[in-house]
Amino acid sequence: MTNRFEAKNGIFSHITDTVYRWSSIVILIAICILFYIAIDASGRSTIEKQQTSLENAINRDIVQCYSIEGRYPPSLTYIEEHYGLVYDASTFFVDYQPIASNIYPDVTVIKVR
Repeated sequence: MTNRFEAKNGIFSHITDTVYRWSSIVILIAICILFYIAIDASGRSTIEKQQTSLENAINRDIVQCYSIEGRYPPSLTYIEEHYGLVYDASTFFVDYQPIASNIYPDVTVIKVR
């Protein structure tokens, strides 16, 4: 019977400390890269959801303005002042083109960065 602390002639008995150190460094780097990729993907998903939410809020405010006032809003500033629309202008560009007071305006939301 052998002592459990004695060296054994197994498959891992000939691996040196240098190999263990390099393999642990490689594993740590791989984990860091996977973590970065997961965080980046999460951030992109959040921005896309914010864009969708902004588009829905603008469309809802346009319809609400038409149902209350009988006309579509003349500008995006009008929606912000009278219907409480708030968004991050440094992240999204909103192109609001009114066509007529009784025709639904053309609205485009573009991610800036």
